[in-house]
Amino acid sequence: MRYLFLFIGMFLLSSCWPTRVSFTDATFPEEWKLFSVKTFENNAPNTPLSYAAKLSENVKDAIQNKTSINLTGSPKEAQLEIEGVINNYSITPVALQDGDQAAKNRLSVSATFTIFIKAPEEDQMTVVSNRFVDYDSNTDLGLVESTLLEEVNAQIVQDIINQLFSNW
Repeated sequence: MRYLFLFIGMFLLSSCWPTRVSFTDATFPEEWKLFSVKTFENNAPNTPLSYAAKLSENVKDAIQNKTSINLTGSPKEAQLEIEGVINNYSITPVALQDGDQAAKNRLSVSATFTIFIKAPEEDQMTVVSNRFVDYDSNTDLGLVESTLLEEVNAQIVQDIINQLFSNW
């Protein structure tokens, strides 16, 4: 009898349990078919020369991979147009130890994005993203900078997508 209740309980739990959870195709207006991304402007000193272009490509890739919206080269055709400015790129010491020696450094990036929405009705939203990643101060920044920027970019891209789809 005990095994029968156990079997029925397991069957009920497994039949009600979700088999798949996905956030890849968020809900947004069905009028959104195309988007464009203007290469972001770099106003931050000391930023790697290719950083603005790399972040722009990351945004394009993420929107294409996580939604059914397609990239277009023509902003006039797009229902969403994304522009951005990198405002700050800095490295600061954190976690100070004895003798004002930093145990870790922080790579910070701040950017502001403007999203022009043309359909279903004209609108505009601004996304401000301030993201950082900490790394060991004994590590040469030149060796880890590209990896650190990938982490920061993933956070910034997620901020854009969250803001874009949370308003709908």
